[in-house]
Amino acid sequence: MTTGRRRRGTPVWESGRVGRFWGGLQDYLRTAWWGLVSPRLSESAPLEIVQAVVLRAVEPGAAGGEGQEVLLSIRSDLFGWELPGGTPEPGESPEQTLVREVREETGLDVEVEAEVGIWLRRGFRPHAARVYRCRVAGGTESPSQETPRLGWFAAELPPAELFPWYREPLRTALSPAAAPRRVEDRQGLDTIWAAMKIDLAFRWRGLPAVSPGRRDAFRRD
Repeated sequence: MTTGRRRRGTPVWESGRVGRFWGGLQDYLRTAWWGLVSPRLSESAPLEIVQAVVLRAVEPGAAGGEGQEVLLSIRSDLFGWELPGGTPEPGESPEQTLVREVREETGLDVEVEAEVGIWLRRGFRPHAARVYRCRVAGGTESPSQETPRLGWFAAELPPAELFPWYREPLRTALSPAAAPRRVEDRQGLDTIWAAMKIDLAFRWRGLPAVSPGRRDAFRRD
């Protein structure tokens, strides 16, 4: 593991430990503005985010045996596993947004199977998160500058480094017969601290290198 400073032009996640923490300070300042100031001063409409629970059956003979796997990603700004997705562009339906964002972030084409629900969040960064269950329909799995790490995990046993606000949507998506839910919750200091602990741990250790489709293929940079 390198602990050197960040080289000019080097992405934060490829930097040494000092570079990762220095980049984290800048990301924290941007996130604080985005979460606390921007919604109250410079935005005319509530933020809407569309997220995908992309599931696949475990391949016969794969480590872990049976069940389903979920596709998770780590973004380039706040380090922690999360569901892929993003914000709609003008004129897009939520389903169109989902297909576009997943393709941009993961290289995969997905087919939307069902709406899981909508999570209305207050507190830090008020927003509405619409979550859909999806399956892979094509494409080639590939990270992006926005999401430099991708990984498949046992859906019923996600990694400890999954950001806490994704756990309930993931659990709900694993019950296909359930009607779409409408959930109101609040992201307070406990949620922020839990996310910071995940992010800081990754900045200390370095991001994992994950081979597509291999839950056991981890090493630290």
